[in-house]
Amino acid sequence: MQLNRIMVTVLSACFLLVGTSTTSAAAPTEPTPGFSTMGQSPEGANDWSCTPSAQHPNPVVLVHGTGVSMADTWSLLAPQLSSMGFCVFALNYGGAQEILNPDVIHWGISDISISAKELATFVDSVRFHTGARQVDIVGHSQGGVVARQYLKFEGGANPSDPSQNIVHSLVTLGATNHGTTFGGLQANAEMLSAMGVPGDLLVQVTWGPAGVQQLRGTPLLAALNAGSETQPGVNYTVIATTQDKISTPPEATFLTAGPGSEVNNQWVQDVCPDSTVSHGELVIAPDSLNLVKSALDSNYISSPCT
Repeated sequence: MQLNRIMVTVLSACFLLVGTSTTSAAAPTEPTPGFSTMGQSPEGANDWSCTPSAQHPNPVVLVHGTGVSMADTWSLLAPQLSSMGFCVFALNYGGAQEILNPDVIHWGISDISISAKELATFVDSVRFHTGARQVDIVGHSQGGVVARQYLKFEGGANPSDPSQNIVHSLVTLGATNHGTTFGGLQANAEMLSAMGVPGDLLVQVTWGPAGVQQLRGTPLLAALNAGSETQPGVNYTVIATTQDKISTPPEATFLTAGPGSEVNNQWVQDVCPDSTVSHGELVIAPDSLNLVKSALDSNYISSPCT
């Protein structure tokens, strides 16, 4: 009973108003619905007048992970890709307001299936404004799962006619493709459940509903990986680090190629054996960003390992 009271106290003080949508109706000047509520864009991203080049015809859409924003996540990669000549776009998705401070929004914590719909709307806007037929997507952590949910269930890929795919390539960094134990958080939640306490609430307090959906064995992930883990005609690059303590075990990120698709599962340490890049550092470390750039541009010449 004491433990139950502790959990109730924690939940009462929880700073997330879970399930509150932050996407508003599109203003006339908005390039995509809800864009005005998304906050600051990273440098190099969201130039809605950008015209893709013949060398880089596919705009790159960057999808952040759980509890962070596009500005937090893509401060290095967005300007680097822009300087390479890509049209770069990024969004904030899955937002919820703080209970005690409604002006503060936390991103990447709401239901993943809803976040995938937000991504679909954003990609449609990118294609409309750039005139591009296809896009490439880079997703970190939950961002990779949201992108795959979009591919399978929200129109990002067309299995019956892959030539109509909206997504050409998907690059993921530490994605929770087969679920994660969150470095032991799942075990703690299961222990609480065995004691009569709703252990999933521990995960939800920490990572929101999207965190619960990313635990190993959840219905959302079972549906996402059922049949084929990949979509025909889409090129996949799945990047992992042996030092990942969040998307655990790290190898659970790797995908098995289904019919008509290609998957390059790659450890950062395969290329840079001494790399100590962590889960969070996957989006800022040259060792991992080199792999992203190589996946997006076959002519890219990687810099030396750090």
